[in-house]
Amino acid sequence: MSNRTFTMIKPDGVANNYIGPILAKINEAGFRIIAMKYTRLTPDQASLFYAVHSQRPFYNDLVKYMSSGPIVAVILEKNNAVEDFRTLIGATDPAKAAPGTIRNLFAKSIEANAVHGSDSDENAAAEGSFFFSMTERF
Repeated sequence: MSNRTFTMIKPDGVANNYIGPILAKINEAGFRIIAMKYTRLTPDQASLFYAVHSQRPFYNDLVKYMSSGPIVAVILEKNNAVEDFRTLIGATDPAKAAPGTIRNLFAKSIEANAVHGSDSDENAAAEGSFFFSMTERF
């Protein structure tokens, strides 16, 4: 179990001015921000980041959506980070997300669900490395 995880505030979260409220929920839940970057994915970068989904029917729409506007990439630290963050963000479908979770509060749909959250320690490390250089020290 790692004490770090990765999240990304997606284009809908940025466009709807939810960066501050989402980061506030993250801080209130006891996470420490280790690294943060405001950026925009190119279609090629989004394709590479979501390559694990390349055979799924939603892949092309996901790549188009994730490259449609700015995102905020964040590495977070807390004991039991991955599991605790997955609980904090709620179900992928905001209609099924528990009350008070980030997706319940800020997401509009399964696709426009405000945030990405790593689903394992291994993916958290890989996804964080996608956005932040291994030579950066935190």
